[in-house]
Amino acid sequence: MLDPVPAARPAPGLAVRCTRALLSPWSRFSLLVAVLLAAAATTLLLDPQRLLAHGWPAQLNGGGAAVLLFGLAYGVSTVAFVPRPLLNLAAGALFGSQTGLAAALAGTVLGAGISFGLGRVLGQDALRTLVRGRWLKAADGQLSRHGFRSMLALRLFPGVPFAAANYCAAVSRMGYPPFLVATGLGSIPNTAAYVVAGSEASSPTSPAFLAAMGFIVLTGVGAAVVAWRKRHRLAAD
Repeated sequence: MLDPVPAARPAPGLAVRCTRALLSPWSRFSLLVAVLLAAAATTLLLDPQRLLAHGWPAQLNGGGAAVLLFGLAYGVSTVAFVPRPLLNLAAGALFGSQTGLAAALAGTVLGAGISFGLGRVLGQDALRTLVRGRWLKAADGQLSRHGFRSMLALRLFPGVPFAAANYCAAVSRMGYPPFLVATGLGSIPNTAAYVVAGSEASSPTSPAFLAAMGFIVLTGVGAAVVAWRKRHRLAAD
């Protein structure tokens, strides 16, 4: 006796199809792009550079609320691709070396954490399908296997843009805690140099300012040399 032909499964309803489409990797990636563009546009309208020219609002000067607010604004600004050197200079100019460094580091870790979370939740599934090039595969493998030390090196040598490192780590299999700890520790030297330069900007011939600028130049040259050597090593493989 022949087995009965199984009944065809009913086609999923419109609500199910819409839900699948909205939760698909490329839909989430499109949402990530939209969020980042909106953040960048908002930041351009607010013009955070005016802090360097006009200073902090008078009603917030000198208080803990100002430091907290600056740290929050710093973190959001890095998500919107505002250059960290500019924000670090502002931190030093507004709060001095010690307090400015604390605010800048807190903002750095906050911004990195937000970017990592956005990239992991909204972009990882879609972006991993694009990891086909030799450089991208090498970066993905390095961050997945040796996440902490790799991210620490990226932060210590400022050759890779801050946002690019955040989203590369998010696409990899690196964990959240090692990413944040490596970011906080690795960002200290370079951040401190810019903060000191900002706090001493009114005295450009002072030893502190000259030392900070010398450190910035040396690390920049070192990062360029390392990047050049890595590039030629990958090309030779």
